[in-house]
Amino acid sequence: MTPVIITIAVAILLCFAVGFFCHKAGYNHRIKIAEAELGRAEEQAQKIVEDAKKEAEDKKRVALVEAKEEILKSKNEAEREFKDRRNEINRQERRLQQKEENLDKKTESLEKKDELLNKKLKAAENQQAELEELRKQETEILERLSGLTAEEAKEYLLRNIESEVRHEAAIMIKEIEAQTKDEADKKAKNIIGAAIQRCAADHVAETTVSVVSLPNDEMKGRIIGREGRNIRALETLTGIDLIIDDTPEAVILSGFDPIRREVARVALEKLITDGRIHPARIEEMVERAKKEVDQTIKQEGEQATFETGVHGLHPELVKLLGKLRFRTSYGQNVLKHSIEVSHLAGIMAGELGADVTLAKRAGLLHDIGKAVDHEVEGSHISIGVDLAKKFHESKDVIHAIEAHHGDVEPTTMIACLVQAADAISAARPGARRENIETYIKRLQKLEEIANSFNGVNNSYAIQAGREIRIMVKPEQVGDDDMAFIAREICKKIESDLEYPGQIKVNVIRETRTTDFAK
Repeated sequence: MTPVIITIAVAILLCFAVGFFCHKAGYNHRIKIAEAELGRAEEQAQKIVEDAKKEAEDKKRVALVEAKEEILKSKNEAEREFKDRRNEINRQERRLQQKEENLDKKTESLEKKDELLNKKLKAAENQQAELEELRKQETEILERLSGLTAEEAKEYLLRNIESEVRHEAAIMIKEIEAQTKDEADKKAKNIIGAAIQRCAADHVAETTVSVVSLPNDEMKGRIIGREGRNIRALETLTGIDLIIDDTPEAVILSGFDPIRREVARVALEKLITDGRIHPARIEEMVERAKKEVDQTIKQEGEQATFETGVHGLHPELVKLLGKLRFRTSYGQNVLKHSIEVSHLAGIMAGELGADVTLAKRAGLLHDIGKAVDHEVEGSHISIGVDLAKKFHESKDVIHAIEAHHGDVEPTTMIACLVQAADAISAARPGARRENIETYIKRLQKLEEIANSFNGVNNSYAIQAGREIRIMVKPEQVGDDDMAFIAREICKKIESDLEYPGQIKVNVIRETRTTDFAK
């Protein structure tokens, strides 16, 4: 066993020795290979560096060539531009030199003309002096022959010329007026005729009283109540006076506020229908009537905007329009009047090529101030302007409201159309009615204005104040003066008198010759 083990041990040692020598030989071989590869890599790197240097030198030479070419090109362009500018300067110098030569020639020519003019002026002054002397001699001869001085002759000529000029001016005024009236009447009739034909609005005469019918006279006592408590409660809650007189089966509600009057009317009709009339029931019915009237106001405003096609109004403006349903002016319902003005203004704007929507809007809102003029101080125009500004209406609408009665000169076509439409609606026969005292005062004032002019004998207001006939004194007023008197009277009426529509002024001159056969 021992020799075997020894043999194995020796074999193992030999294997280890052989392996060690083999490993060292392989290690040396790998080192040699690595050194060979490193040498090749260094050679390749050296070659790459040399190639890079060559390429860099080539690019450098190319860049230098290109730079030289670019410099040469820029130099050539600069030289060419400099040459062009020098040529242009030379041309301008030649042109300026020519102009200087021309100016010198013109200066010489003007100096010669100036000398010639001075000579002519001296000659003209001499001739003028001679003419003045001749004129003086001629004037002296004419004065001796005519027996008139120069001033007297001048006054005589001026009188004759003034008479001729007045005559020609009167004829010209008549011709211009006739031509203007023909053209204006034709266009106005077409526009107004089309507007009126396409616009129809119902008008209801409204006053400061409302009448409530009763089923019987016994109801009057129930309305009055014990010791008048019912009527006092109704008057206190509504602010309206109840007039219970001998009128059969009727009670009159009197008050200047049309909305309060409407509330009182609705509440009273509900009480009469219900039959239970006492202060508590009256208070309940008045509250219901207020809500009902508010709803009616809103509906009327919306209906007006729908009828005219005006949209986008502020809700408060719509309510104010509804309030106009219960407001009247000279017996004309203001809401119906506003709707009519809106239609008329829109139709005329369409005929003239203006903004129809804007014209309708301005026409509908032109009297909006009347909805609250009994609550706010100021004229309905100023109130309407403030309301339009408050609810952000356009400048054209505000100006139309401000100018529709002529308080402000209209500067836009829309304002002129609204002013014309308002006058048409107000002046239409039957649209309005006047208080008899106001009517008589207006007629008297009309005649006073006519009688205040020199040469007027008598004047007569006819056709319900829409025409005035003026009789002049024939010995003081000639035919040529009549046109001037008519024009001055028209201006005076326009400035001093307020009236609906227009007034026709007729000036009549009559010459009579009377003789007797004996």
